Amino acid sequence: MHASTSASTPIEAPSRTPRSLRWRVVDIVVAAVLGVAIGLVFWAWNTVGYAWFIAMDGLTPGLGGLAVGIWLIGGVIGGLVIRKPGAALLVEVIAAIVSMLIGNVWGVSTLLSGLVQGLGAELIFAIFLYRRFTLPVAMLAGAGAAVGAWVFELFYGSSPNILKTLEFNMIYLVSLVVSGALLAGVVGWLAVRALAATGALNRFAAGREARREV
Repeated sequence: MHASTSASTPIEAPSRTPRSLRWRVVDIVVAAVLGVAIGLVFWAWNTVGYAWFIAMDGLTPGLGGLAVGIWLIGGVIGGLVIRKPGAALLVEVIAAIVSMLIGNVWGVSTLLSGLVQGLGAELIFAIFLYRRFTLPVAMLAGAGAAVGAWVFELFYGSSPNILKTLEFNMIYLVSLVVSGALLAGVVGWLAVRALAATGALNRFAAGREARREV
């Protein structure tokens, strides 16, 4: 047998342009808008959520963490929509500032809480290299924000949780993580999908994904 004299030319797959993680002006504007809108949600939840927190804590100390999830949703939504480093942190912090400026009983600790909660969500998106934005990742981001809140409250304030019993802190941690995964993760993911379905996110990957699924 003789080898073919015609050399076959390999067919090269089209190269894919890597997704840029650099912020655009539209990213900054949308982060600000989301932060303000979610800050108003926080402000409304300050009454409902706090009442729920007190009621659950009255049943079992530490169980009040089940009411915290909505206060963690900013980082999840920011990360899912903008998909850039710092988005989860920025949206959560802006939302916390808005809630603080409107007025609540926690004052400046609202901003500090927003910072650590946003960092918790941000860490999860960073672990996945800002490339995966599925429901499980959103739930993990909500849980990450919850762990951030738990660590913050463990050491912050005139009566930090580290002074309380181990049982309380374990119940509180589990309650926070469950609430973060469900109220921040699942609800945040559904909210982004609903927003994308309106066409408001057409300039973002979340909006393009929604159009492909239709």
